[in-house]
Amino acid sequence: MPRHLDIQMNSFPIAGTFTIARGAKTSADVITCTLTEAGARGLGECVPYRRYGETMESVMAQIEAARPLIEDGISRTELLHAMPPGAARNAVDCALWDLEAKLTGKSVASRLDLRKLKPLTTAYTISLGEPDVMAAQAREHAQRPLLKVKVGTDDDESRIRAVRAAAPDAAIILDANEGWPEDRLEHHLRIAAEANIVLVEQPLPAGRDDMLAEIARHVLVCADESVHHTGDLASLADRYDAINIKLDKTGGLTEALEMKEEAQRLGFSIMIGCMVGTSLAMAPAVLLAQDADFVDLDGPLLLARDREPGLTYAGSLVFPPEGSLWG
Repeated sequence: MPRHLDIQMNSFPIAGTFTIARGAKTSADVITCTLTEAGARGLGECVPYRRYGETMESVMAQIEAARPLIEDGISRTELLHAMPPGAARNAVDCALWDLEAKLTGKSVASRLDLRKLKPLTTAYTISLGEPDVMAAQAREHAQRPLLKVKVGTDDDESRIRAVRAAAPDAAIILDANEGWPEDRLEHHLRIAAEANIVLVEQPLPAGRDDMLAEIARHVLVCADESVHHTGDLASLADRYDAINIKLDKTGGLTEALEMKEEAQRLGFSIMIGCMVGTSLAMAPAVLLAQDADFVDLDGPLLLARDREPGLTYAGSLVFPPEGSLWG
């Protein structure tokens, strides 16, 4: 029986506004791929990201262009060579994993030899804003064990100190989204160390981050926008201590698994992150994150409405996906 591909645009409202150094958004706009074959159905979700030149329309067109190969039965390994890394390939790759699980009756977890899946502690994101507003957000979520705080201005000291005072017991990740000027980098890293920050994510713009190799890094520094796929890793070893693996960057779980293995071999700490998407996008990442050092899979917690069925969250714990959702 032939394989059929369906592609849809979906929008899920964000609870309030999600703000980072590059701007704000009020909805999670995602693309869903559905593959059907022999009565089985596999799903995959991606989030196009303008920072990488992606739009909803361009990603839809990229998937559509690959339709003949996909419907002709392309394998996940062949897909790595047929489509470039990015959101489009992610949706197709994850749909293929899910379809294989449904056709064979063997879960993705079992195929990855993950025998004892466990719930994970995920970061919860505090949006960028004025220090008092960020402190109020942090105070509201101070009981969570891990907060991810969006920064990325030339004067983040007051924001870092305000959030730390509001959540004195939480572990805190700072995500600058490429927003720190070079002349403020060392100052902000010193403040981060004073505030007992556990990780600073992408302080300088991708491609302009050489300075990180020349200074004393007082806190672990994590690459996000600077790293997309396995081939990027070796060149980053002198300037980053950790990498953030996101399926929408790697182009799916298949590449992400290879990337994680190589990153661990090179001695990087591993963070598994996400764009703001639904439980369908988080589900494969939860499997990928089972042995990660840092987990940032709070996308559904930021939404006013998630998919049903969705992942189970209990406070900051996210539980492995049920087969009815994915995998």
